[in-house]
Amino acid sequence: MKNLFRQMFSFDRSSIRWRNFLATAAFTARVFLSIGIALFLAFMIQLESPMSTVTTVLIVANPTVGALVSKSVWRMTGTVIGAALSTAVMAMFVQSAVLYFMALSVFVGLACMTATCLRYFRAYAAVLAGYTIVIVAVPAFTHPENIFLSAMMRVSDVALGIVVTAAVFMVTSPRRRQGTMEALSGAFRETLRHALVFHEGLVRPAVIQDVQNAEPAVADGAFRTLPQTLYDGRQRLLGQLARLGPAIEYAATDNPDIHAGVRGYRLAVSRMTGLVASYHPYWRNLGIANPLSADVHREIRDTLTRILVLTESAGWIEQPQSVLACLEDALERLESLERSAISPEAQASVDNTRDILFQLREIVLDLSSPRGAHVRVRSGLHVEWMSAIYNGLRGMLIAFLACMIWYITYFPTGPMMIMYVVAASSLLSTVPSAARASVPMAIGTALSVPACWLCHIVALPRVDGYPMLWLSICACMLPGVWLQFHPRYGIGAFGYTVFLAMQLMVTNSMVVDDITLINTWLAILMGCVLLVLVFRVIMPADQRLYASRLVLSLGRSLQSLSSQPGAKVPSWMVWEGAQIQKVSSLLMRLSLVTSPIDRQGYVDGAFAALSLGRLLIRLRRAAEKAGLTAAQTEALNTALASFRMLRRDPAGTAASLREAARLIGSDNDPGMEDVFRVRLVACLEQSAHIIDSIPGFFHADGPLNCWFDERGTVKLVTATPAG
Repeated sequence: MKNLFRQMFSFDRSSIRWRNFLATAAFTARVFLSIGIALFLAFMIQLESPMSTVTTVLIVANPTVGALVSKSVWRMTGTVIGAALSTAVMAMFVQSAVLYFMALSVFVGLACMTATCLRYFRAYAAVLAGYTIVIVAVPAFTHPENIFLSAMMRVSDVALGIVVTAAVFMVTSPRRRQGTMEALSGAFRETLRHALVFHEGLVRPAVIQDVQNAEPAVADGAFRTLPQTLYDGRQRLLGQLARLGPAIEYAATDNPDIHAGVRGYRLAVSRMTGLVASYHPYWRNLGIANPLSADVHREIRDTLTRILVLTESAGWIEQPQSVLACLEDALERLESLERSAISPEAQASVDNTRDILFQLREIVLDLSSPRGAHVRVRSGLHVEWMSAIYNGLRGMLIAFLACMIWYITYFPTGPMMIMYVVAASSLLSTVPSAARASVPMAIGTALSVPACWLCHIVALPRVDGYPMLWLSICACMLPGVWLQFHPRYGIGAFGYTVFLAMQLMVTNSMVVDDITLINTWLAILMGCVLLVLVFRVIMPADQRLYASRLVLSLGRSLQSLSSQPGAKVPSWMVWEGAQIQKVSSLLMRLSLVTSPIDRQGYVDGAFAALSLGRLLIRLRRAAEKAGLTAAQTEALNTALASFRMLRRDPAGTAASLREAARLIGSDNDPGMEDVFRVRLVACLEQSAHIIDSIPGFFHADGPLNCWFDERGTVKLVTATPAG
C-alpha cells in the first residue's frame, strides 16, 4: 500500500505524466477562476439566470487560447441567430402549441444537420442556434409576450461568460508561434522517418526477397502485406497529422503570423497526409526485385537521411535553401536513372519516387513560404450528407417527442427535459459518431443528478457568503472539468459539468424548492432515457452503411477523373485533398463497425485508390507528350472509358488498362517521346495492378455490401465477389 501511494504522488518532473498533470491542473484553475468572476458579475448586474454564465464558461473553455477565441466567436454568433429565430417562431405560432412544436423541431433538425456539415467550431454556431431557440423559449412558454426579454437575457448571459473566459485565459495562457512551427517541423520529420523505413526495406535484396516470399492474404498472391511496424507507424502518424489540422486553425485565430500563412500550413499538412498515404502494399515495383529498382530506393533513402540531418536545427523552416538544394540534386540524379529505365516496371520505381520528391519539395515551400504565390490550391470540403441528414432527423424527432410528452402530460419541469434533449442532441451532432457518444453523454448527465443532490443537501445550506458559494460549485464540478479532455471520458465529463450547472438553482434570491428540484431531476433522467432511445434504438447508426457510401464515393471520384477531358483534369492536390477527407472518415467508420470486416484490406484499398487517382493524372500528362498514334490513342481512350464499369467488372477495367499498355509499349521507335511512352505504360501497368489486387474494394458487391452471414468467414477485398 505504501508503494502504491508513492507511485501515485511521486512524479518525475520531466515525464509526460507530470506535464499532463500540470497542464490539466492549470486548465482547471483557469476554468474555476472564470466561473468565480463570471458568476460574481452576474450577481452584481442582477442577471435573471446567473448560472447560464457558468454554463457558458464550461462550454467555451479550452486549453488552447485560439480554440477558445474561435469557439467564443461562433458561440456568440449562434446565440444571436438562435435568439432571433426563437422570437420569430414564437411570434408566428403563439396561438397553436402543436404547430409551434413542429416548427421548433424543424429548426432544431436543420441546426443539427448544419452542425454535421461544418468543421471545427463553425459547427458550434449551428449547435448554439439550435438549442438557444429552446433556451430562450422555455421561460416564455407561459408568458409569450416576454420572449424578447428572454432573448436579450440569454444573449447577455452568454456575452458575459464569453468575455470573462476569454479575458482570464488570454491573460494567464502563454501563446507562442514557435510551438505551432515546432509541431509542423516535427510532423515533417516523422513523415520522413516513415518513408525512410519503407525505402530502407526495399534497398536490401534480402528484405525484398522476404517480401516476395511473404505469405499472401489470398491464394493468388496478389495482396502482399508490409511489416506490421509500418502499419502501426502509419496509423500513429495519420492521427498526429489529423490533430495538427485543427491546431493550426485555432492558432491562426489567436496569432497574426500563423493567420497570415494558415493556407500554406494547411496545405503542408494535407500534402504530408497524402505522402503517408502513398506507402501501401500495392506499389507495382514492390514485387519486382530488379537491380534498378533497388538503386532508385537507395537514392531516395540517402536523400531522406540527408534531409533528416538538415532539419535537426530549429530554424530550418526559415532557411530552407539547403533542404531544397538537396531535393533538387536528388531529382537530377533520378533523371539519369530514368534514362536507363527501359521497362515499365523500372519506370514505375522512378515515377513513384519522383512523385514523392516533388511532394517533399512542395511541403518545404509551403512551410517556409506559406504566403507565396505557389499557395493557391483550395481543397473542397467533403460533406457526409447521409450522416448529416440522419443527425437532422434525430434532432427533429427527439425535439418533437420531448415537446409532445410535456404537452400531453403537462409535467411541471417538462421544459427542462426539452431543453436537455435539444442541447444534448445538438452537441452530439458535432462528434464523429453521435449514436456511440449518446450513451456516455447520458451517463455523465445522469451522474450529475446525485452530484446536484449532494450540492443542495450538503454544501449550499451551509453557504454564508460568495467565496463559499464559489468553492462549493467548483468542488461539485471538479471531476467533470478535470476529465473533460480525457480521450475516454471526455463526452461524459462534458455532459456532467454542463448539465450540472443547468440543474443548480443558484439565483440572486435563492429559494430552495425541494419539489421543483426533484421534478427537475426526474426531467433530466427522462431526457437521458429519451436521448439513448432515439440515438441507439429508434434511429441507430449504421457504420457499415456509412463506410460503404464512402467507398462508393471514392470509386465515383475515380470514374469522374477518368472521364474528364485532358484540359479539365484537376490538380492532383485539389483532387487528393477531397479524397483524403473521405479516407479519414472511412478509417473512423471502419473502427466502429462491429461485424466482421477486412479492415486492413479496406484501409490499404483506400490508400491505393488515392494512388490510382494520382496515376490517372500522371497518365494524362504523359499522354500529351508521348506522341501516340491514332490506334494507340484509341486504345488509351478505351482504357479510360473502361472505368465506367469499375463497380461492375473491375477485372475488365484492369484488363483494358493492361491491353492499352501492351499496345503502347510495343512501339520501340527511339526519340524524346519514348521516355513519355514508357511513363505512360508504367502508369497503365500500375493502375491495372492496383485494381487487380483489390477487386472487392471497387466492386458493387464487395464485402461492405454483403449483409448475409456476417458472422461467417471474413470476406477480403482481395477476392473478386461472386456473381
